[in-house]
Amino acid sequence: MSRQALEAEWLHLTRVILPALAAARRWPVRADHCFQRILLDHATGGCWYDSIAERPAYAHAPEQTLANAVAIGRAVIAGEADLAALNRASLAWRAER
Repeated sequence: MSRQALEAEWLHLTRVILPALAAARRWPVRADHCFQRILLDHATGGCWYDSIAERPAYAHAPEQTLANAVAIGRAVIAGEADLAALNRASLAWRAER
């Protein structure tokens, strides 16, 4: 997949698909930037801004990091990853800073 296609999938996933599922699945977050935070944090193994210096993060993340974040998002959609647990871990990483 090209970088451009990966970024397009990221934006569609985090701005359209995940927010659309949020209410029905009773997720603790609804906003696109929250989904982006959670997925990028888990793709980098901590607060994403410790690993990605420039903004917007998705445009400056290493390609593999962005691919990992997309894969985590797909796992959330498929019910293979618990978004609430991912969110708690993301928030805990921030509290530890």
